Amino acid sequence: MRAIYAQHGDAYRIWAPGRRSHTWVFNHPADVRRILISNHRNYTKGVGFDRIKMLLGNGIIVSEGDFWKRQRRMMQPTFHRRIIAQLDQFIARANDRLLAAWELKCAAGEPVNVTSDMSDMTLEIILRVIFGDDLEAMAAETGDNPFAVLTSDPARDLRFAYQFRKLTTMIGRWVARRRAAGGSPAGDHPDYLSMLINARDKDTGEGMSDREVVDEITTLIVAGHETTANALNWTWHLLSGNPEAEAKLHAEIDALPEEAVPTLQSMEAMRYANNVIREALRLYPPVWVISRRTIEADQLAGYTVPPDTDVFFSPYFVHRHPEFWTDAEKFQPERWEDDNEGRPRLAYVPFSAGAHHCIGETLALFEMLVHLNRFARRFRLRHVVDEPVGFEALINLRAARPFIMRLERRTSGT
Repeated sequence: MRAIYAQHGDAYRIWAPGRRSHTWVFNHPADVRRILISNHRNYTKGVGFDRIKMLLGNGIIVSEGDFWKRQRRMMQPTFHRRIIAQLDQFIARANDRLLAAWELKCAAGEPVNVTSDMSDMTLEIILRVIFGDDLEAMAAETGDNPFAVLTSDPARDLRFAYQFRKLTTMIGRWVARRRAAGGSPAGDHPDYLSMLINARDKDTGEGMSDREVVDEITTLIVAGHETTANALNWTWHLLSGNPEAEAKLHAEIDALPEEAVPTLQSMEAMRYANNVIREALRLYPPVWVISRRTIEADQLAGYTVPPDTDVFFSPYFVHRHPEFWTDAEKFQPERWEDDNEGRPRLAYVPFSAGAHHCIGETLALFEMLVHLNRFARRFRLRHVVDEPVGFEALINLRAARPFIMRLERRTSGT
């Protein structure tokens, strides 16, 4: 795609032998806007979603039409800022557990596997957010961590699919138990399992079936874990190679008192940290390509796209469009200090946009900000092996190798 983009620019089509059809690619923000917003009813979800559906069931990532609208309507209130703000303790505890492990590694002069640790931590957060205090009971019942397959087996092959389906069976048992207990959370804090069980469609008053709850939970686990882990992984990589930006981040964090449990409001007030994350998501959007399929013919970039045609756009290339981004390959958090540079809103789409905008954006950003606030306050990270990083560009944009990094302890102001 890099080579074709350099040769043909924003719009091109390419023959896909496996599907025996053309795929049309559009990477101009105006075309992205038409696909996602102004003419979104003319598009269904495209290539790749069938494979995701086999794994995750009919959750909101893959569902369509009236069923999708119903599910989205019921889930949207559970991602309100008021609810997310109440998840602060789950996020803080997971970070503190990892922080304790990194403190020991730092004292012993041992490097850390940032890629693995970000995956483990974000998985713990999303599981706590979903299951609350039932998580320990799940582990006790199975004799180990039943969700370990999500981090221990990075391949997304048939073997993983088999293990994952066994996991959904277990989740189904816990959904049934929670429903039989009246749908109340197991602990003192709200959790998504209870909220999904108790959600009701405002038009019909009906709730979700157990199967529907399970599909949405598995969707939240996978989507809410891997994307945030990848974003943090790339953020540490970028900070390690850009000491000036790193120093500015440290200065902002050092000027603030540390909270035992950081609040959503205080994290969103960290302007430079937010810019660091925005810039990391610009350069390495976890969901790097989005597919749709036309229903009727449409006009994009001056071309007539036929009905029932696969259409791609790539946030990775939209975020590097030379018309809207200066020095697009450079990590420059400062570029976000002025949001009124004439860029169209859809020149930046790490969480998609329109009706299918990522429901978990605020939660993901909250997680990342808490993590940076905790860890950049104490450490600098540097790659043990300083060599170019390749991509594993599958569903998510991952580094081709784990980031093994050494910890450099810092004190306030240094």
